[in-house]
Amino acid sequence: QVQLVETGGGLVQPGGSLELSCAASGTIFRIISMGWYRQAPGKERELVADTNAGGATNIADSVKGRFTISKNNAMNTVYLQMNTVKPEDTAVYYCHALLYQTHYGPHGEYWGQGTQVTVSS
Repeated sequence: QVQLVETGGGLVQPGGSLELSCAASGTIFRIISMGWYRQAPGKERELVADTNAGGATNIADSVKGRFTISKNNAMNTVYLQMNTVKPEDTAVYYCHALLYQTHYGPHGEYWGQGTQVTVSS
């Protein structure tokens, strides 16, 4: 079993900053990628940012220049630093991981339970 535990959501004022973290635990052989998606009310879930084992990152245009993704490989943890947040960043943010639990099996896809981020004055 694999668990993704997110922390750091909450209420933040426009222009403020917030950091999300997600720690993966359980039986993990190798992580392929970890990242963040978000889903606002009435909208589809969308990619915010992700990073792969080699350190390459993929950032959505809507947050480029404001959000940064980083990771701690030793801790199987990924972070999302959110700066200059806007009301349209309000959403439930989900941690996502692609990983191998064993050296011989297929990789699996895992999701966290989600953390609410609300940008409002």
